[in-house]
Amino acid sequence: MPNFADPQFLFLLLLLPMLSWFYWRRHQRLGGTIRYSNLDLLKNLPKPSTYLSKHLLFALRMLALALLIVAMARPQSGHTEEEVTTEGIDIVLSLDISGSMLAEDFKPKNRIEAAKLVAEQFISGRRSDRIGMVVFSARSFTQCPLTLDYGVLINFLKKVEVGMIKEDGTAIGLGIANAVDRLRNSKAKSKVIILLTDGRNNAGEVDPLTAARVAQAFNVRIYTVGVGTRGEALYPVQDPFFGKRYVRMPVDIDEETLTKIATITDGQYFRATDRQSLEKIFAEIDKLEKTKIEVKQFTRYRELFTGWLAAALALIFFEVVLANTKFRKIP
Repeated sequence: MPNFADPQFLFLLLLLPMLSWFYWRRHQRLGGTIRYSNLDLLKNLPKPSTYLSKHLLFALRMLALALLIVAMARPQSGHTEEEVTTEGIDIVLSLDISGSMLAEDFKPKNRIEAAKLVAEQFISGRRSDRIGMVVFSARSFTQCPLTLDYGVLINFLKKVEVGMIKEDGTAIGLGIANAVDRLRNSKAKSKVIILLTDGRNNAGEVDPLTAARVAQAFNVRIYTVGVGTRGEALYPVQDPFFGKRYVRMPVDIDEETLTKIATITDGQYFRATDRQSLEKIFAEIDKLEKTKIEVKQFTRYRELFTGWLAAALALIFFEVVLANTKFRKIP
């Protein structure tokens, strides 16, 4: 990146047109006239060297002066560098994959597919944050550990489906406990669990509120999200005689417990009744948990005036040599 340390000297370049004008005016005044009866012979004579010297030496002088002025302005070559400091956030998605997540009250297909699409958007929008994923139904396991490789995480997310865990149920306490275990040794400034479920805790050995207190002890904040329309929703069931059919079942989300979990850990509880509201919830969490990024920019400069100064001195020397040799004036 080019730069001048003392750019005010560049205003001296405005003197060059003025000096050139004074030179031209002086040259016009010093001209003389001689009367000849016939100029045909004079036209074929070569012009004397002094005629060329009057202009060439002045041009060299002006060019040398211009180079000296640029050298005085101290041209520099700059290299800009940035120092980026981030305060990363460690986030674990704890996703319910119990059978009830197949309810088709979320578009485009069902709750689990809608949750995967919205979670993928959330992951793709993060920067400099480690994100991991835990899944649970009657049991819980880690689908992906904390990572900065979002491509790998999204591939693991796409493989999530209901039935990965044979025993069905909703072990919310285990889902929290497993996520806390992923975060307990984290050195991140902020540690977050996003718990997404559509039911009540009916499996597992860990009580959800006990798991929440463990999370609080490790300074982990939990955002709980209850997914499901209000009232009833269509659930697909497999009939041995008629194949797949749908039955209406009441939506039963333990909002009281989910709210307590969020409150204990200084988080928030959200209710998503469709995909649009789920997207808004993840957007709100994204705003609440922003990574702090500090950028310090500095530039290293290298002085270039020596080249300009050397060129100016070389032209001055060349002009002096020409003025005292080829274009020497004889009194």
